[in-house]
Amino acid sequence: MTYNELWHLLAQRYGEGEAKAIARMTYEVRFGLTLSDLCLGKDTQLSADDQTELEEIAQRLSQGEPIQYVLGQVEFCGRTFVVNETVLIPRPETEELCRWIVESTGGQSPEILDIGTGSGCIAITLAAEIPGAEVTAWDISAEALEVARENAKRTDVHVSFEQVDVLNIPHSSFLISLTNGQSVALRTHFSLIVSNPPYICNKEREAMEANVLEHEPHTALFVPDDDPLLFYRAVAHYGQTALKDSGWLYFEINPLYAGPLAEMLSMMSYHDIETKEDQYGKQRMIRARKR
Repeated sequence: MTYNELWHLLAQRYGEGEAKAIARMTYEVRFGLTLSDLCLGKDTQLSADDQTELEEIAQRLSQGEPIQYVLGQVEFCGRTFVVNETVLIPRPETEELCRWIVESTGGQSPEILDIGTGSGCIAITLAAEIPGAEVTAWDISAEALEVARENAKRTDVHVSFEQVDVLNIPHSSFLISLTNGQSVALRTHFSLIVSNPPYICNKEREAMEANVLEHEPHTALFVPDDDPLLFYRAVAHYGQTALKDSGWLYFEINPLYAGPLAEMLSMMSYHDIETKEDQYGKQRMIRARKR
């Protein structure tokens, strides 16, 4: 299979422009061939084993599996992160959230908690880009935490990963039980808590692309229609105790609920509440300060 044959096959599902981009990424990441190499016809010189692998990749892509899962990696804030179907694929909007946090720290060395870390992209990026930051990251999924730990190792940063369900934190003692039967005391003095929690309501499924619905973990995507602020409320409630005075909450948000979320944070006595648009002009981020 050649580059032209691959993108023509994929164009049936993705359209010409996206199909060409996916094909180029496949050849570059998996076989080390640049666009110049493709123009020189080096895609016709793959070994028999490489051709077999390419056919398998083409089959998975033609069935709608995201290229990031097929190749097992994604670029995020200039770094390569391992991903699989136990974690969400990091997206450009989340990169913007990370940049906002980095730009706002003002040279300080904050104690950061990332809730719902998934691949670890937020926690690891902040640990790498904020000198002296002490970063802790939670996720309910043991499988996701395995991916996050691998990414931290590859990036050569230190992040403390813990398996925690934010909806079931015993706020009175801040002592959690681990799956191995042991217990660990949670830190309660963070200067910054960030979360990109599940925020898509079930009623929004119809507008979503099939490859997202069929492959990305639903527990990291969806929230009940009757309680779209479920995870934000839990994080903000925890922040009332766990944040230092004047500490910050940062969230990635569903633009549909930016107003109700800001109102909820205000009612919980957070102040300096600010929303921020993403590159597409949608209200995608919000921050608030603890009194």
